[in-house]
Amino acid sequence: MQTNIFSLIRTKYNTLSPVQKNVADYVLANPQQVIMSTLNDLAHACDVSEATIFRFLQKLNYTSYQVFRVRVAQEFSGEKPATVLDDVSSCDSAFEIMQKVVESTVISIKDSCHVIKPDNIEKLAQFILDASKVVIVGVGASAAIAQDAHHKMLKLGLNAIFSSDPHITNIICSQLTKKDLLLVVSHSGESREILDAVAFSAENGCKTSAITSYPRSSLSRKSDCVLLSSSLETQFRSDAMTSRIIQLVIIDILYVLLSVKKGNEAIASIQKSRLAVAKNKT
Repeated sequence: MQTNIFSLIRTKYNTLSPVQKNVADYVLANPQQVIMSTLNDLAHACDVSEATIFRFLQKLNYTSYQVFRVRVAQEFSGEKPATVLDDVSSCDSAFEIMQKVVESTVISIKDSCHVIKPDNIEKLAQFILDASKVVIVGVGASAAIAQDAHHKMLKLGLNAIFSSDPHITNIICSQLTKKDLLLVVSHSGESREILDAVAFSAENGCKTSAITSYPRSSLSRKSDCVLLSSSLETQFRSDAMTSRIIQLVIIDILYVLLSVKKGNEAIASIQKSRLAVAKNKT
């Protein structure tokens, strides 16, 4: 049986350095905040370096911050039945669950108007139009968002490539140039595969744009343009259900803006795309 994470921290407390004790104190006092924090967020909140956080985790026999965060979430939830939304209970009917999911999604979409910066949408659109080639990358659940962006850019006649395979992605990114653009989708902004892709492209002077949910994530700090997705994420869940919807909305906004900027050229490309797809339908 795995030791309770909070009991483990208290047991190991005397073995921690002074700065590591600062991290321990914060985690014990603010578990709800830790659940929603990236590695960079936690380091900032504790006023320590990310290296200190990693050394703290090693004292607890954790090698991954994400695993640690999930464990904190599991312990913090206690005996509360796990659900995908905090206000959903195991007693809710299908109708009640439908209402709550739809309501939380609608609220998040409305909130996104205050989080997504129009200047950054404009900046990314110009990056795309100026690029010789746009490489769009996403892994896991984010791959679906990246693929949707790829589909829409192809319809506009843009030179776009999609990849969700880390090996293929690294090969592609290692050969990008300063004339190209890397567009990555990552909810946490901490996925190792995504950060590797960014590092490879940066070596060649390629610009990077990101769609992510955390403004102080590693991905956000390494990107030339960031579009943030606003969401009401439940604290007891490891996936990103609502943020996925917001990211799809961001892709739609970008698609429409690019269509307007390309004008008649976009209309012609979209029409060609529709005719090509129509041949596969009876």
